[in-house]
This record gives sequence, C-alpha cells and structure tokens, in this order.
Amino acid sequence: MTSRPIHRTNPSRVSAPATCFRLKALHLLLVFAGLLTPALPASALAVSAAPQAPQLMLAKVYHPGVAVRDYWVSEKYDGVRGYWDGEKLLTRNGERIAAPAWFTAGWPKVPMDGELWAGHGQFARAVSTVRQQSPDAAAWRAMRFMVFDLPAQGGIFSERIPALNGLVSRIDQPWVQAVAQSKVPSHGALQALMAATVKQGGEGLMLHRGASLYKGQRSDDLLKAKPHEDNEARVVAHIPGQGKYAGMVGALLVEIPGTAGKAGQRFKLGSGLSDELRQNPPPVGSTVTYRFRGLNDSGIPRFATFMRVRDDTL
Repeated sequence: MTSRPIHRTNPSRVSAPATCFRLKALHLLLVFAGLLTPALPASALAVSAAPQAPQLMLAKVYHPGVAVRDYWVSEKYDGVRGYWDGEKLLTRNGERIAAPAWFTAGWPKVPMDGELWAGHGQFARAVSTVRQQSPDAAAWRAMRFMVFDLPAQGGIFSERIPALNGLVSRIDQPWVQAVAQSKVPSHGALQALMAATVKQGGEGLMLHRGASLYKGQRSDDLLKAKPHEDNEARVVAHIPGQGKYAGMVGALLVEIPGTAGKAGQRFKLGSGLSDELRQNPPPVGSTVTYRFRGLNDSGIPRFATFMRVRDDTL
C-alpha cells in the first residue's frame, strides 16, 4: 500500500494577517469572559491625562486715552494666578495646586478667581510654595488668596463686587481676602495712584471695566498698568561672558516672535542676570520675562532687563 505524505503546517509560514486576527479574537474572548480589561487607545489616555485649563479673563495693557472712569482700579499683586473651581485649587494652566487641607477648608462650592500672593517682593517665594507637591505648612501660612472676581456669579463687574465681598466675609479666614476696588477720575489720578502703590512695594494696578461680564478671553475689559512694560522671549543661545564674567554667561540671546508677517527679533539680554543665573542660565528653549521701556526704531526693546524664567506649569 502506498503511503500518503503527511502535510504539516510550518508555524513560521502562517501569514501575519492570520496571526493578528487570532490574537484579536483571543483578546475579545478574554474581555467577554471578564478576564481582561479593554485597552484604551494611547491617544485617549493622553487626552484624559491632560489637565483642563480654566477659561480665565486675561488682561491687555493700559494706555493713555482709555476712559478711566469706566473702570474699577485695584492693586496688581505679583503672585501666582489661582482658580478655585468650587472643589479644588488650580493654576491658570489647569494643574492642581497641592495646598494644605486647612487652607481651603470651608470654601464654598463657588468658583473664585484670584492671586496666590506671599507679599510684596516675594514672587519667587509664592512660586516655590505653589509648586511643591507636598505642601509646606509653614510656607502656606505666609500665603494669601487675593480674590478679585467670581466667574460664575453672572451680572456685570460692578454687581459682582458686592457679591464677592459678601462671599469672602462669610468665608471669614484671614488668608482669604477680597481685593479692594476703587474709582479714579482721570489718567493723572491713575498715575499718581500707581506711583504710590509702587512706592509701597506693589507691582502696579489693574483696571476692570465696571460694565463687563466675565469672559474667558483677553480683552480691554481688563487692563494692567505698570511703570514699565514687560514681555516674554525664548532663549536661543548663551553668550559667553568676559572680564569678571569670564567662565560664565555674559548674556542670553533671546528671540521675540514676529508679528504681521514680520520675522522674529533677536537681542541680547544681560542686565538683571544674577551671578547664580550666569553660572546656571535658563536653558535654551526656555521662556523668560523681561521688562523694558519702549522700542527703538528697529523694534528692539529699549533698556531690557531680565526678570525671571517663566514656569509653564503655573
């Protein structure tokens, strides 16, 4: 009797589509059996992990010619923007702030917009306190939540002010304070108030249009007035120092983005850098804030002075 050849399938010759189909079928069987949790796409995981930034009212820069009488005026506190969403305290970028439980205990389930402030000239201290993942109780004892608006209150700002004052009064905690609002009659009076505020250690003033609704956008309804202008630029290079700064960074080469189709402008930023920053400069690609006094004919900031490195998480 003639024997028939036995055909055996070589596993290495099984097609890739068939293998993929079998693996997917096995995965579905395990899911239906309750032995495996369905996997989420990587993109879905990335979206769910991303913080949701609150829609905040953002300020433009005050300039002469603004109808000052239409605005309420308050001190500009140099701290970290804080947003209480009714349950938790967030940065302007939506990152949760690890404040001690006692700091927000008893706060109402009402959104509050304000500034986490450590006092005049203590910006770095405020940033350090807010950034800590494990809250330092002693550091938080020095913090104040300066509340300047109620985003969900409704009505115009002139109507939200008494509601805000009443809410803060009911909270009755010394570290939660309503920002004082006042009226000034003219540009000259505004400049005098700003000079007095800066002399006492303040950064400047904020102007809030009395007839404005709370809108999460940048507009003329909210203005900032300071004795100097400030802006941000991206660090593109480190320029070696000379003389007493030999072996350190002499200046940062920074770039401000172009506008209206024009190319970005680059300039050296050295004034204001401490010896520590010259030894450990802001990395290339980081964003820094600088102050200046107007622009020259080519569009470069005049008398630019380094202020600080921007923290993108705040």
